[in-house]
Amino acid sequence: MIQLRIKSLTFGTMLAGLLLGAIACNNTSGGNNTTEPSGDLPGEGVTVISAHSNLLEARFHTEIVNKALDQLGYETEIPKELTFPTLYVAIGSGDIQYTAVNWERLHTEFYENGGGDEKLAQIGVLTPAVSQGYQIDKKTADEYNITSLEQLKDPKIAQLFDTDGNGKANLTGCDPGWGCELVIEHHLDAYGLWDTIEHNQGQYSALIADTIVRYKEGEPVLFYTWTPHWVGGVLKPGEETIWMEVPYTALPEAQGEASEADTTAHGKNLGFVVDRMRIAANKAFVEANPAAKKLFEVVEIPIDDINAQNLLMQEGENTPEDIDRHVNQWIADNQELFDSWVEQAMDVESYSSERLD
Repeated sequence: MIQLRIKSLTFGTMLAGLLLGAIACNNTSGGNNTTEPSGDLPGEGVTVISAHSNLLEARFHTEIVNKALDQLGYETEIPKELTFPTLYVAIGSGDIQYTAVNWERLHTEFYENGGGDEKLAQIGVLTPAVSQGYQIDKKTADEYNITSLEQLKDPKIAQLFDTDGNGKANLTGCDPGWGCELVIEHHLDAYGLWDTIEHNQGQYSALIADTIVRYKEGEPVLFYTWTPHWVGGVLKPGEETIWMEVPYTALPEAQGEASEADTTAHGKNLGFVVDRMRIAANKAFVEANPAAKKLFEVVEIPIDDINAQNLLMQEGENTPEDIDRHVNQWIADNQELFDSWVEQAMDVESYSSERLD
């Protein structure tokens, strides 16, 4: 496991350099996009490049923010898809101006490695109370009275979730580089579960698709998931699945101190900090663009709306054209709220201009 992590880190570092180089070459508007706004709209003459993870579902809320930036006169591009370590480095260097998928606690180490508060800024609360944890199918939970991850220390219980015949439970985990995989492996260490649980990693969308197939075939399933995401619309907690609790709170040191209250959601200690999804932006960019900064401060998208859109993608509406239609429909359905964001950002810009005069 340790050797694997070292190889992955080395490859990731090389890939980061290549991706950042490519982005820099394409960014013809300049590194930090700190050009002073001109004209009637505060963003005129300024290009904003955003990015999200390799999870396409993250494009929805990113594009809503971009549409608001467009209204302020900024020129936006199609969001880049980057791995999280690379993404934060790109923001810190100014090749990317912002991401709308900053999980405040989960991404602490990525944020600090990208330059921390010296080069980046965490702004607003785009979606509050986002949660993560482990789930199993309700049928197996009820039959064997399983409520806690710790119960999988029992080889007989763990074997119920064995999909490859080696006697260990197969846990559908998350993509390497997302940050959640580090918490999962920390849990397996802390709770002494390596002997009975195997952490399956790879492309989450493929892994969870296989998990859902097994569920539909009546097989027991054990998987990591989070909200907002479409999985909760397919395997509904309380109906098809249950959230599993952990014996006590144990998190990687990089995430800082956390109490049981910090990791409790859905009435259980899920083991992951109940987080906030915020906007992380290049500090020089937001200092030079008060309208964009104000927009980032006031944007908020309900978690239920993101879940609903993500479910549409899982059901087949997953092309760029589909996502753009979803974005436009959401804005139309929430026009007054959307317009209020833009108005507040314009007001800040007007006030800033008056002070300069």
